[in-house]
Amino acid sequence: MLARVFHAWEHRLVSVSKDRVVRPFEWGQEWIPSGNQHTKTSPQDAIEAWSSRALEDSSRFFGFVTTTDYSLDDGEHLTFPSAIKTPHPENNLVHARYFPAAPPLNHSGKTSRAVIVLPQWNADPDGHVGLCRLLSRFGMSALRLSLPYHDERMPPELTRADYIVSSNVARTLQVCRQAVIDTRLAAAWLHKCGYTKIGILGTSLGSCLALLTAAHEPLIQTMALNHISPYFADVVWKGLSTAHIQKSFEGQIELDVLRRLRMPISPASYLDRIKNKRILLVYAKYDLTFPVELSQQLICEFNQRKIPHKVGILPCGHYSTGVAPFKWLDAWFLICLLYTSPSPRDGLLSRMPSSA
Repeated sequence: MLARVFHAWEHRLVSVSKDRVVRPFEWGQEWIPSGNQHTKTSPQDAIEAWSSRALEDSSRFFGFVTTTDYSLDDGEHLTFPSAIKTPHPENNLVHARYFPAAPPLNHSGKTSRAVIVLPQWNADPDGHVGLCRLLSRFGMSALRLSLPYHDERMPPELTRADYIVSSNVARTLQVCRQAVIDTRLAAAWLHKCGYTKIGILGTSLGSCLALLTAAHEPLIQTMALNHISPYFADVVWKGLSTAHIQKSFEGQIELDVLRRLRMPISPASYLDRIKNKRILLVYAKYDLTFPVELSQQLICEFNQRKIPHKVGILPCGHYSTGVAPFKWLDAWFLICLLYTSPSPRDGLLSRMPSSA
């Protein structure tokens, strides 16, 4: 009975948004970086080859050239150029909001802890700002990133962030790659500012990007992942929020092909790279957007690989996570992990909240 109640609520909440557009299916071969394109092969084969090379050398795929071109306006608005150039100039400048921590401070007069916050897909500019302020009150500076094609990074032809998750296969790969590299550049800025203990917190799409970033960025020691799945393609294929994208796939591509092509941006590809991190995995018991069986599948993978982690189970759905009292329980899970010491073997995992 509870499942029926929450599922009906999730359908009502997702129906509030009226601007979802069913766009045509596209391979998007033009989004493959120069030097990786093969004009004599089919678009699918070209993307398959690019995807395979990305998996073989993911450190290069998510690598970047450092920059010193950071600008912090009014002590709050951070901008810097993205290492990935897209056809949309607005998207090529990264925007972030900085929330310096309240005391306690270290001997140099600064807190040593900072958290990068990656909101969910289509989050509005104020999404997760309340959480960032809460982190700041707990003595952790927070840096809330706008994902590619969100907020100030959205070109005028869009009302939703359709270019980061879409039925365009190669574009989704490239823009999610951009998001990971942008986040690594943000971590480099925090380190430059003197932060020595850097964590990352991601929600929904942000949780996927957070894991990919932590797997490739040694500066990040702790990750809190809010709504989880091992595979990027499966969430889009099965989730409630992406029903309009599923329509574009019909008769054009099969799930096993899409999953294989999107493995470079799937958490399952990088689990062996995060064994020395402190990890919290949170999922919602009645989630229809990140189907529960996918979340449980990822947790099974963690258990089978003996990766230390903690699990928090929210007694709600995906969209209802943002509604009281569930958002308070979720914040408690996340804060408990990030507030404790970042060492993965200090025994503090046992002090985190048990599954609800």
